[in-house]
Amino acid sequence: MINYPKELDIIFKKLNKYNAKPIIVGGFVRDSLLNIPSKDIDIEVYGISTFKQLESILNEFGDVNSVGKSFGVCKLNFNGLDLDFSLPREDNKIASGHKGFDVRIDSSLDFKTACSRRDFTINAIGYDPIKEMILDPFNGERDLANKILKMVDKKKFIQDPLRVLRAVGFYARLKLRIDSELFTLCEDMVSKNLLDELPKDRIFGEIKKLLLKSQKPSIGFKLLKSLNSLKYFKPLDSYSDNSFEEILNSLDVMANQRIDSEMIKIVLMLAIISRRFDSLQTTQFISNLSNDKKILKEILSLNKSSFKATYDDCELYRLATEVNIEIFLIYQEVIHNSDKNKIFCELKKRAIELNILNKKATPLLQGKDILELGIKPSKEYARILKSAYENQMDLKINNPKEAKEWLKKYLSL
Repeated sequence: MINYPKELDIIFKKLNKYNAKPIIVGGFVRDSLLNIPSKDIDIEVYGISTFKQLESILNEFGDVNSVGKSFGVCKLNFNGLDLDFSLPREDNKIASGHKGFDVRIDSSLDFKTACSRRDFTINAIGYDPIKEMILDPFNGERDLANKILKMVDKKKFIQDPLRVLRAVGFYARLKLRIDSELFTLCEDMVSKNLLDELPKDRIFGEIKKLLLKSQKPSIGFKLLKSLNSLKYFKPLDSYSDNSFEEILNSLDVMANQRIDSEMIKIVLMLAIISRRFDSLQTTQFISNLSNDKKILKEILSLNKSSFKATYDDCELYRLATEVNIEIFLIYQEVIHNSDKNKIFCELKKRAIELNILNKKATPLLQGKDILELGIKPSKEYARILKSAYENQMDLKINNPKEAKEWLKKYLSL
């Protein structure tokens, strides 16, 4: 049996009442067999002739989001669970790109035929909650037990080049062996440049999963190299073997740091990967993955700011204007392989005392202070405030009173 949330039984029983057959499919079944918790549940419904009929049955349980209607998918949030309900379908490639599919919804399809469009055997396992039985037409449960990654159908696999990166992700995340036929096919797809048709957001999506869900993402990057696919992550393919190995070792250490924000962790891990690049190379690497300028800016800042064994308060204040000090210390600690733990602890403690751990120091001189002296707003304001802030970081201004005294002297010059 599959251990699914039993509050779903009310939905399954209603579907069954209308002679509809719900089957839990995909990642939830795979993860359940591996005892990996998940709240994302995909349910394929057989025996319903139209999408409209499915919606009408589900409306009782909450607002149905039919954003994926063209693919036969509707979303429902029920008791904090993210549910995707779909009708069985067949996908056929008719044009390049991830949207170039002819999707044919067919409620008469049997489970094996419907599953034949899936990528890997471990993702083609279903569970019938009414009959309480596993459906496994492609022996995915056996492959999962043997820790081997196999494709379902060669002809359908090549229709979506993203599956090469998905193979890399599952290989690393689940610590599987990759089937020789699958490896050869992925290698061939890379050599034929089939991944060229993938938009960067889909590529980045798989890389983020590799980075965030793997205990050792290095495993995935080594497979990328073996498949000759580092050309899609230029200039990562320019690293020497020694540099590549060093970077991957640091990446694995970073992967196991406890960081609450996924975005911060992604930034840190991409900074690790690109830390031996110059600014132009880093820009190329990140731009090949994402158009997010904030990510690029933060990575450039992390890689630009060098680490020193000692910082006085002035230097810490200036460092806070360049980077988030807490993130910077995590980054540097990983790079230095924790051989300076005491130094990092002391720097973090002092940054907390100065109230600059996650932000730069609040300016002691404000625009209103200049206005109070009867000076009208102008471009000079920015120059005055900048000069005051420089003096503040040099510890020549230490409180608002000193800031106002400095301003009067500045204006009298």
